[in-house]
Amino acid sequence: MKPFALIGAAGYIAPRHMKAIRDTGNDLIAALDPKDSVGILDSYFPDAHFFTEFERFDRHVDKQRRKGEPVRYVSICSPNYLHDAHIRFALRVGADAICEKPLVLNPWNVDALADIERESGRRIYSVLQLRHHAAIQALRAKVAASPKDKIHDIDLTYLTSRGRWYQASWKGRIEKSGGIATNIGVHFFDMLEWVFGPRQSSIMHLHEPDAAAGYLEFAKARVRWFLSINATHLPAEILAAGKRTFRSITIDGEELEFSEGFTDLHTVTYENILDGQGFGLEDARPSIETVFDIRTAPPRGMVGDYHPFCAAAFSSRSALNAAQEHA
Repeated sequence: MKPFALIGAAGYIAPRHMKAIRDTGNDLIAALDPKDSVGILDSYFPDAHFFTEFERFDRHVDKQRRKGEPVRYVSICSPNYLHDAHIRFALRVGADAICEKPLVLNPWNVDALADIERESGRRIYSVLQLRHHAAIQALRAKVAASPKDKIHDIDLTYLTSRGRWYQASWKGRIEKSGGIATNIGVHFFDMLEWVFGPRQSSIMHLHEPDAAAGYLEFAKARVRWFLSINATHLPAEILAAGKRTFRSITIDGEELEFSEGFTDLHTVTYENILDGQGFGLEDARPSIETVFDIRTAPPRGMVGDYHPFCAAAFSSRSALNAAQEHA
């Protein structure tokens, strides 16, 4: 049984890490979050020490080290812009870091962390759970077995509605979250490169606080992608059904079915890490470079090969701008 610490215990993703720690037979001894709404801890580790101040958490972890009971892993579920600092903390206290996506916001942060990883002798692992999904693994094997000159045409569509709170939180601030493509898209971009090979080009068509769209070329795929947190972008039939999320990946006109099989992906991720087979810095680097390029590229509008949902998004944007001008 290995001792874990957790940073970011009150967030949406933290319970999946708690479950993974428990299901792999390990113990959470300390957790940190500035928010104290962490009753979920009782379902997994009711005896874990909890802190709302980093300084007290730091002292507790250091005390454990001096007692000869050091934390072995630090699981990081904090806001995106804090990942770099919290990874550094983990390595400083002699632990390996297990960090949610995105590992960091900028490509050069990966280089700096690689230096610290070498100096400390500890490891930095990124949670890239879609690589463990059975349907994605089957797709990767199928692509690998296809003719070398085969280029697949893909439409990636992911709409997950968010309320007004989103833009008021750190997620709505691009300097803290990396923007929508980083927040809700980075795991898809990682999956695409893992399946279809290195990225070769990227074009932005739309980039707004609530929606983004573009075109990516990989070694074996041409990808039109559209991401949104705006409920008005949902297809009419999805809205009529009272749903607030729509996810679709079509490959050469055929839908990839992967709506199931997500329940235990974090546990599988932890199992691989504990077996020394986790995904590290270099595995995470390509998707970090992709979302950075997306974040910094000027959008071109509806030119070239753009995603079909772009037309409706641009139409609603124009209507909103017109209404604001006449307000």
